[in-house]
Amino acid sequence: MSKAGETVADKADTRARKPAKGDEPVLGPTGRPYQGFPTPKKLDGHGPARIIALCNQKGGVGKTTTTINLAAALAEYGRKVLAIDFDPQGALSAGLGVQTHDAPTIYDLLLDTKRDPHDAIVQTKVPGLDLIPANIDLSAAEVHLVNEVAREMILSHVLRRVAAEYDVILIDCQPSLGLLTVNALTAAHGVVIPLECEFFALRGVALLIETIDKVRDRLNPSITLDGLLATMYDPRTLHSREVLERIVEAFGDDVLETVIGRTVKFPDASVSGVPITEFAPEHPAAQAYLRLARELVARGAVA
Repeated sequence: MSKAGETVADKADTRARKPAKGDEPVLGPTGRPYQGFPTPKKLDGHGPARIIALCNQKGGVGKTTTTINLAAALAEYGRKVLAIDFDPQGALSAGLGVQTHDAPTIYDLLLDTKRDPHDAIVQTKVPGLDLIPANIDLSAAEVHLVNEVAREMILSHVLRRVAAEYDVILIDCQPSLGLLTVNALTAAHGVVIPLECEFFALRGVALLIETIDKVRDRLNPSITLDGLLATMYDPRTLHSREVLERIVEAFGDDVLETVIGRTVKFPDASVSGVPITEFAPEHPAAQAYLRLARELVARGAVA
């Protein structure tokens, strides 16, 4: 941040808010007039957290990358963030440089709800960003939980015990619509759906939204769709542009204005175990995640 607390993306938003010559609106990648989102005001205190599940049953669409970098961006804007690794692959934990071999994980909290969640919370290298890690043990959770009473509510019970200490809790879901994902949706106040700008990524979105509607009807009446986030966008290809256009046609204002481009910097940052906002803070991808954080605050999805 600069002395004025303004990032490169903040300045870009300021420029974008100014009308073009002839008062023609500036169009963003989604084809809609490009809006600027102001730098969020500092909070007087922390909590209670709004819980957001990052969910898509298709793998490789940017859920973990978005969780890492959105969490870091919100922390940079003074929000206290807890990230939940809810995927047995443990990619979120690895991407934040956290070892999970011997430490308590989310799996331990699911199996023993009397256990203090603070036992599993790990401070990351990013100030203001904590993590509850996961490892391959989580893959056995669905088998263990299937006969539990109110098995869809177990994660919600765990997170209620720490929600007052954070401003936002982000859940990185596994690529499936099984019991773990239903737990995440039952615990969440909102859902962000990362969606790759590729034809096959579109096919499963209707099923996912149908699942969210079922969870709303039967388990969690307050859950809302916070937005669809277009990821891996390459403006040089006609395919990416056409897919993004179809996403906007199908979902309208539910599509977030911020678009995440495709870049090799994401895997480079993951290998280093830090968010791209720290690995390459001036890179357009880092600025895009800062902009996403501001957009979610502006939409009211985050305090």
